[in-house]
Amino acid sequence: MSSAPVANRPSPGAPREDGASPLGRRILLQGRYEASAMIRNGEQLILAVILPLLALVGLTVTPLLDGLGDSRVDIAVPGILALCAMSTAFTGQGIATGFDRRYGVLRFLSTTPLGRAGLIAGKVLAVLAVLALQVAVVGTVAAFLGWRPNPLGWLPGLAMLALGAAAFTALGLLVAGTVRPEATLAITNLLWILLGALGGIVVPAERLPVVANTVVHVLPSGALGQAMRDSFLHGSTGWPAVVVLLAWTIAAGAAAVRWFKWN
Repeated sequence: MSSAPVANRPSPGAPREDGASPLGRRILLQGRYEASAMIRNGEQLILAVILPLLALVGLTVTPLLDGLGDSRVDIAVPGILALCAMSTAFTGQGIATGFDRRYGVLRFLSTTPLGRAGLIAGKVLAVLAVLALQVAVVGTVAAFLGWRPNPLGWLPGLAMLALGAAAFTALGLLVAGTVRPEATLAITNLLWILLGALGGIVVPAERLPVVANTVVHVLPSGALGQAMRDSFLHGSTGWPAVVVLLAWTIAAGAAAVRWFKWN
């Protein structure tokens, strides 16, 4: 007895019958477009690179971090890298997504072969690409200023940076997908200032006012800042910070999926 013929199914990497590229290539192209758009945007470039570099120089030449270690720059750089992640993943991506939503870009792209999941994956890829550029720029400038990180800290540090970027991307998409673009602009910029100054991301918790010190450890900013310092100063992984960042990533991601409005 012969079995019924089985229809040939294309492999996941093969082009679709409708002429669309494989999903992986679509995500890669979208990520490249998103990353290049962020880099070409002057305001995004200031937020992603110029302001973190100014903060790095300021912390290096002022006594704000004195007493926390042998070198000001060694204390400052991990927090600045964490600030870069928040700038790109939360503020930058939140603002860009909010205005893409207003002008109908998201609604259009969600109906293309890219799909909604591909669109989100492309945005995450763009954040990671820009973050890699930020690490290279900040790391180079910091090296000239005398930064000497713990060699054992690179692997856990970069892993924590990626986890922090995931948490802040989820938060940025949640804000951008639930409020108006003007409100997204105000909320993300205000939180960038507050979390950057009082959220434990740049200045360690022990140097903050008592009121801020009591809550920064459960904020994504405080958790990422401390995790980066643990990695690059001591070569260790801050597991409590990992738990906090995972919780924020899961909670914000689930909320974004539930309440995100594409138009």
